Amino acid sequence: MASTEFSLEDSSTWNTGRAVELEPLVRRVLAPNPSPYTFTGTQTYLVGRGAEVAVIDPGPHGTGVAGHADTNGEGHVEAILEAVGDATIVAIVCTHTHRDHSPAALPLKAATGAPIIGCAPLVLADDGPRADAAFDPTYRPDRALADGERLSGDGWTIEAVATPGHTSNHLCYSIVESGALFTGDHVMGWSTSVVSPPDGDMGAYMASLQKLQEREDKVYYPAHGPQIDNPRQFVRGMMGHRRQRERQILNLLGEGPHEIPAMVAAMYKGLDPRLTGAAGRSVLAHLVDMERQGRVAVAGETWSLT
Repeated sequence: MASTEFSLEDSSTWNTGRAVELEPLVRRVLAPNPSPYTFTGTQTYLVGRGAEVAVIDPGPHGTGVAGHADTNGEGHVEAILEAVGDATIVAIVCTHTHRDHSPAALPLKAATGAPIIGCAPLVLADDGPRADAAFDPTYRPDRALADGERLSGDGWTIEAVATPGHTSNHLCYSIVESGALFTGDHVMGWSTSVVSPPDGDMGAYMASLQKLQEREDKVYYPAHGPQIDNPRQFVRGMMGHRRQRERQILNLLGEGPHEIPAMVAAMYKGLDPRLTGAAGRSVLAHLVDMERQGRVAVAGETWSLT
């Protein structure tokens, strides 16, 4: 969970609730849900400047859910509608179904009649002690997209790019005309993504990073944090970071059996205590992946080399 030089205190400069143009086809509207897990908040993107627009990751809605205060999105739907103006929303598109990304889809659909299109529905009764966000049980798409499927509007074409790992239903979206990629939580501009088993899968996450590494996107627009102007270099660094974490785990287990809290304490020096749970989930994801490869084993809560 290594953050960049950006800080939560910078959120005032991000124009919460206002439409900010990033390129001719893309505007950003920041939701009012900053937290240690969302950085300045969830970034909703509007694609298109003509008569038809798509809304990517409509974000949170309402006052949140007990235990998940970072889902607060009061007034965000209204901000999206104001930014859209007289244009018609022809698609409400979600990257995945965590509660800081998709709950505003239903009220936005109710206000506009636009269909909800994008990732498949996914709700787990128990995804472990999550630290980033719980799943959204209200998400019901009118159409789920498969890898490579497209939707289009006035002057734009969006293509789905399947990127499982952070969640099994995670999709990124490219704008065919401009070379931009909306990366949701798969690649963020300020921190590494939480990969939380059983749905979060480190092997799938690394494979999805490799998939992006082989693409030629020009810019990434993540759901959290600043845009990424050097995508392939950035992804290469992310993959290297994950491999470094794996080596740290193997080195610790080389010293003897460990439980996850002890590994987190050794691996994440100076970590914000509020992020300890998230770090533990990602360590678990590495361990589950290595257990699948036959490199480590677990007995109760204790992990060791095989």
